Amino acid sequence: MPRTLIRAAHIIAFQDGGHRHLKDGVVVLEDDRILHVGRDFDGAVDSTIEAGDRLVTPGFINTHAHLSESPLDKSFVEDRGPRQFYLSGLFEFLSARDGAITEAARRAAIAYSMPELLRTGTTTIMEIGWHGDVVAEHAARCGLRAYIGQGYRSGRWFTANGRTVDYEWSEDDGVGAMDAAIDFIERVDGRENGRIKGFLTPMQVDTCSEALLRRSAEAARAMKVPLALHVSQSVPEFHEMTRRHGCTPIEWLRDIGFLSERCILGHCIIPGESSWANYQADDVGILADSGANVAHAVWVFARRGIAMESFARYQARGVNMTIATDTCPQSMIEAMRWTSVVSKIQDRQTQVATAADVFNAATLNGARALGRDDLGRIAPGAKADLLLWRTDSLFMTPLRDPIRNLVFSATAEDLDTSIIDGRVVMQNGAVPGYDPVALGRAVQEGAQAMWDGMQRRDWAGRDIERLSPSSFPAFAG
Repeated sequence: MPRTLIRAAHIIAFQDGGHRHLKDGVVVLEDDRILHVGRDFDGAVDSTIEAGDRLVTPGFINTHAHLSESPLDKSFVEDRGPRQFYLSGLFEFLSARDGAITEAARRAAIAYSMPELLRTGTTTIMEIGWHGDVVAEHAARCGLRAYIGQGYRSGRWFTANGRTVDYEWSEDDGVGAMDAAIDFIERVDGRENGRIKGFLTPMQVDTCSEALLRRSAEAARAMKVPLALHVSQSVPEFHEMTRRHGCTPIEWLRDIGFLSERCILGHCIIPGESSWANYQADDVGILADSGANVAHAVWVFARRGIAMESFARYQARGVNMTIATDTCPQSMIEAMRWTSVVSKIQDRQTQVATAADVFNAATLNGARALGRDDLGRIAPGAKADLLLWRTDSLFMTPLRDPIRNLVFSATAEDLDTSIIDGRVVMQNGAVPGYDPVALGRAVQEGAQAMWDGMQRRDWAGRDIERLSPSSFPAFAG
């Protein structure tokens, strides 16, 4: 098997159970895995990458994304959040969006997402959606490591009047869609040298019946795959679940036997003890005691004035906190930065949610959530998923602590090279086979078709300018 030696000034290597800063060291790759990490290597190699003053880190594990939708959120959902739904955009904006997105737009968004993810540090993605075959095709083509889940649910939420949330339930309780999701996993799991894998993802706690969630947990255990679910993501959802069951959404999941170390729960930003709910609960403690993992996507909520209270508190209680992008921009650099800063603001402390904390969440914690001790670290035996960062750029200079520079100052332009499974998949900001200009043009066309179609989908028949007015009026004349 071919061996490649990478020599660099800074390497974030794994030792004694955690990341360590190795200066002037080497990483040796053998095929798709890491063979050696240290000061030097006296064995034979087939090629050498002289990375000079570069920083080498593990790739980032992005635990919650919607690739067929997120790029289309731009220029639409920002600055909007109806007070009737406690600032959440789920029930008006996303309902109008989802009904108006064309198939062509979704496919364009998935293709566009591949270089966006790779250029901003994601090497492993957890995709939640309904276009798994398209995602698998692109992941195979560009080299991304992808966990793909086909969403299913017992019903859907909508608003008919802009004041209340209503639910429409399917006759088969979502069983047919769940069976299709299982079939998809059996069909794709293990492709591309194991880079493509599947997981089960009932969509939202309030759109799934107890029977469907119990069946999902049992199937995930039997198949030994991750289990994802959106939960405690809005105040209306929280109120709906307390109305139905007399307990918090997280308490209910515990009571029906859903929670486990296999679970990766999207968001969990409205626990009972938060100021948003004020329900006198210990949901964070339940998460910690159950071993369930949280996929924290800070930006999708922060842009509406909603924040987790706080990342550091969950972490201190023992919850395995991971980092995700969910929406646009699909940048793990930005996700780490905002996670740290918003948590500091919430706690009014600077020495919490540190650069090390969020970097761990984006690497080691994500690997733990997936049950993988071969991801998120640079160590012998681990998968060769690496990022090479410039350290002489405008934003990375001067450098003493590379992780602080990366979390608080880096941009996508500072990421020079991405390696996944031992293969270079992005270099100098370019992903082979993906033309950013052409991809952007296709997404623009898809977005325009979506915007034009929203009037037919919105409950009040509003066009895009009434639903989401532009920042400034059009120039007259």
